[in-house]
Amino acid sequence: MRRKDREMSGEYGLSLIDRSAFGVLSVKDPDNPDLPYSIPLSIARRGEKLYFHSARDGYKYELLQDGRPVRIVFVDRAEVPDLFSEEDLQDLADRGKISDLLSKVFTTEYSSAIVSGTIEGIAFADRPDEFRLAMRTICEKYTPDKMDYFEAALNFSLKRLAIFSITIDSITAKRKKFDAAGEEMKWQRLE
Repeated sequence: MRRKDREMSGEYGLSLIDRSAFGVLSVKDPDNPDLPYSIPLSIARRGEKLYFHSARDGYKYELLQDGRPVRIVFVDRAEVPDLFSEEDLQDLADRGKISDLLSKVFTTEYSSAIVSGTIEGIAFADRPDEFRLAMRTICEKYTPDKMDYFEAALNFSLKRLAIFSITIDSITAKRKKFDAAGEEMKWQRLE
């Protein structure tokens, strides 16, 4: 990572995954070796495993074979900071503080994590307990207030549902964020 001052801990990266609405998974595409196949997915984490579901057919399903290396990008937030009033901006411009304008106005605050890992399909017939646990993990993240209906929904969709796990081999996290005083929070500073 070029900007070590913005690097965050692995624990921060894991918590970012838990907060993220989705992750974008990329895998080598044998039909188009010049470009990776990338797709946004609803991904949930339990420990060092990531889980997502899919239909049991289609190009994505065919590509995601056991043992394939994958990379997933998560972005928790990305927004342009609003640190200065119009008057403050004009003052910076008048005083020639172009570096402050560039670094604090024409920029983006963000939090991101990148996971490299290995994918594996989980078949209900072979590993029903892990299959149920994976689907429960996904549903607890995305539909926690509907868990009373989880078993019925799962049983109804078993014939059509594929579950994949990704074992996390490595994780990096990065953040650019300003504090209330307009100073960038570097070197894993949280407050």
